[in-house]
Amino acid sequence: MESEKPGQKYTYTPKEISEILNISIRSAYNLCNNSTNFKIIRIGRSVRVMKDSFDQWLGIQNPG
Repeated sequence: MESEKPGQKYTYTPKEISEILNISIRSAYNLCNNSTNFKIIRIGRSVRVMKDSFDQWLGIQNPG
């Protein structure tokens, strides 16, 4: 696991995914509910997407 950095982000919200992909929030929720390509965490009614798995799916390179 990478060394922890203060303020480092580990998850995305569906709203953030909608902004990254330039899609509606509803489409982002549908993507989260139907995709097996990245890891989802559900806490009550909240949905969070693991940043590393989403970035890998999207093809974003994480700086070392």
